[in-house]
Amino acid sequence: MNGNDITQLKPFAVTLDAGTSLLNKTGTWRTERPVYLDRLPPCNHACPAGENIQAWLGYAEEGDYEAAWRQIMDDNPLPATMGRVCYHPCEGECNRVQLDEAVGINSVERFLGDQALKYGWNMVAGEPSGKCVMIIGAGPGGLSAAYHLRRFGHEVTIFEASPKAGGMVRYGIPKYRMPREKLQAEIERIEAMGVEIKLEARIDDIASTRKEGNFDAVFLCIGAQKPRRIEIPVQGELPMLDAVAVLRDTELENPTSLRGRVLVYGGGNTAMDVARTAVRMGALQTTVVVLESREKMPAHEFEVHEAIEEGAELLNLRSIKQVSGNTVTLEIMVVGEDRWPQPTGQFETIEADVIVQALGQDIDASLLEGIDGIDINNGSVEVGFDLQTGAEGIFAGGDMVPSVRTVTTSIGHGKKAARSIDAYLRGQEFRVPAKHEIVDFEKLNTWYYSDAPRTLRPMLDVLRRSSGFAEVVGDLDEGNALFEARRCMSCGNCFECDNCYGVCPDNAVTKLGPGKRFEFKYDYCKGCAMCATECPCGAIKMVPEDI
Repeated sequence: MNGNDITQLKPFAVTLDAGTSLLNKTGTWRTERPVYLDRLPPCNHACPAGENIQAWLGYAEEGDYEAAWRQIMDDNPLPATMGRVCYHPCEGECNRVQLDEAVGINSVERFLGDQALKYGWNMVAGEPSGKCVMIIGAGPGGLSAAYHLRRFGHEVTIFEASPKAGGMVRYGIPKYRMPREKLQAEIERIEAMGVEIKLEARIDDIASTRKEGNFDAVFLCIGAQKPRRIEIPVQGELPMLDAVAVLRDTELENPTSLRGRVLVYGGGNTAMDVARTAVRMGALQTTVVVLESREKMPAHEFEVHEAIEEGAELLNLRSIKQVSGNTVTLEIMVVGEDRWPQPTGQFETIEADVIVQALGQDIDASLLEGIDGIDINNGSVEVGFDLQTGAEGIFAGGDMVPSVRTVTTSIGHGKKAARSIDAYLRGQEFRVPAKHEIVDFEKLNTWYYSDAPRTLRPMLDVLRRSSGFAEVVGDLDEGNALFEARRCMSCGNCFECDNCYGVCPDNAVTKLGPGKRFEFKYDYCKGCAMCATECPCGAIKMVPEDI
């Protein structure tokens, strides 16, 4: 090279001149190649409301709480409520539970819901569609459907037989679990979107009401409020009450007869709520008689534990045989070979001043009598995959259809019904979106994640809990909500940790910029699978080359 030649030589490793390594397209050696994909986190899959939990936790861990809340609101219009009453099946499926403890998803959701109420975040309705929908029932399912229908631009009127909206969240869940001001604020936010709620408006004739109101579709979502009862031989005048009526009267501040020695018959969450309510109402003694063993009780363990902490006594493997005056005769049961309690012929007695039956609820199907196309089987309304009944334009969800009877399930049904009704009103076919494959614990590299003990929500001490209806469980604050969100491992969804970029021996991974993830340069990828092997969250999959 002479002195006049100012050509700069490129480093050998990056030159594109003939004969350099980058022209050796090693991708021809592959038998399988890596692909980026979004797998389905198990928390999302377990959520009956269909929330994209991983997505809103991602916003929350960045401190963008409003964005996180709005992500929740794509699926669930009641996060402050759900953060209190949902039994969080998402946490039971969280992959982190196999590492240390599940992410406190429910507590972060509650925090975000409360942030929205604190700062007045709101949602807006969609462009008017000219269509009107009638909803019967202002419980969680009806409210959810109304919210999503308004986002589609449809006019919505809810008919509610009770004095206030909220359904069983208001009339079946005590205030110590669900403060009424939080519930009411979330209901009012839905009303502010243009939803009309007609209270104390019982519907006896669906067809005529639909015709008079020119409604294009109907969604039925009345809760299971008809108590199940068993006949117990009674001699005397010992009061025999129903759990649903007791909880409703407590909400309406009506006299309840929960005094003296209260005996609650049942082993579900409603039985625990009645027992804990009796303690707060000043009962002299509260005893819960449960047919099942402690391990087989349908009530959630934390409900049982808190009831006992507050002073309720549990008698498992007992059934009520008869009542004479104030004396209740119980038969002692044993667990049989099929694990169902079997009678022993041995008896004991207990004194009581009132008995409350808490043995479950059914729907009141009298409203549906005479409607062609609506079939009722085993106490539930039969519906198709789109929640439409056999009657044209009439949909049903929540407690009315075969499903798990929880608030979360009802909210999910409301969303699904709204999407089905929207498709129906637009003359389209409703299609259930396809789901990605679920990412299990074995697809993760958990050693990349640091130890992070779970943040527990504070609780009132037992004395303060049992002396009134103040909320039992406290809130996370902004600091520990942020920490708890950051415990999420982003299962199955790339969070741009750069591991694949750093470990690739062929420089075959290109960074596309913040929020855009990466792409593979397949000309130079040999299919060694190091990227997939080292991906912390399981967002890379090796597939055969011929796919």
